[in-house]
Amino acid sequence: MGEGLSRGCGRLGRIQVQKMIVIGVDPGITGAIALFNSEKHTVEVFDTPVAGGEIDYTGLASLMDFRFTLADFAYIEKVHAMPKQGVSSTFKFGTTLGAVMMAVAMCNVPRILVSPTEWKMRMGLNNDKSKSLKRAIELFPKSADSFKLKKHDGRAEAALLAWYGYRMQSFGRV
Repeated sequence: MGEGLSRGCGRLGRIQVQKMIVIGVDPGITGAIALFNSEKHTVEVFDTPVAGGEIDYTGLASLMDFRFTLADFAYIEKVHAMPKQGVSSTFKFGTTLGAVMMAVAMCNVPRILVSPTEWKMRMGLNNDKSKSLKRAIELFPKSADSFKLKKHDGRAEAALLAWYGYRMQSFGRV
C-alpha cells in the first residue's frame, strides 16, 4: 500500500496523506477507466476501448500498461443486469466487465467491487449523471476537459470511483 506523506492543512494542523495510485472503473461499452495519483492529485481517464460495438480486447491490453501495474487498488463498480435489458445487451455488458476485471488481475492489482448505490451515496451523488460530471470537475479541475460533455459521464464516474477508493483506503471514509 502507499506510503504516508505529511501535508499542512491550515488551522487543522498536519494530516497524514497516503501516497497511493488507485484505478477506478465504470464498466460497460460507454464506461471508462481512471488512474488517480494521490501524490500529484491528478487523474487520467480513458474511455473503454471499443471496436465494432464491442470491447476491443487488444486496445484494453494496450491501455493497461506499466502505469496500471503501479496501482495499489482498483475500485470497480459492481454492476448487474437491468430490468428490461435484452439478453444480447446483458451478455455484452458482462463480457466487458469480465474483460476489465481480467485486465486488472493481469496487472496484479487487488480489486474491490462496490455497488453504485454505496459509493454514490457516500459521495453525495445519485443516478443523475450531470451531478457526477460536476463533482469530477470540482475534484479534478486540471482535467475538466475530460468531463465537459454529457457523454463523458463514464469518465467522471471512473474518476470518482478512483477518488472514492483512495479516500476509503486512506481514511475509511469519503
